[in-house]
Amino acid sequence: MIKLTLYTTAGCHLCEQAEQLIKSISLQNKLVLTLVEIGDDESLVAQYGVHIPVVKFADDAELNWPFSLKDIVSKFAILTPENLINFKE
Repeated sequence: MIKLTLYTTAGCHLCEQAEQLIKSISLQNKLVLTLVEIGDDESLVAQYGVHIPVVKFADDAELNWPFSLKDIVSKFAILTPENLINFKE
């Protein structure tokens, strides 16, 4: 199972685009996406405020926007190559 965290905030159209991009990945339900609202935490606002959306992987690697489907899938291949057998764009 691949776990991703997406740092986002209300009213952020880029965050909405990033969420839809991530949700478009078909890995036979092996993808768990957690959305984190940075506006609820001042330290997260300080860390991510000008960079959102940011996707964080299980190994703590992060991708700042703009990122593409290819960027995300490339990282998946590094983390868990066996999960990409059934990947469909």
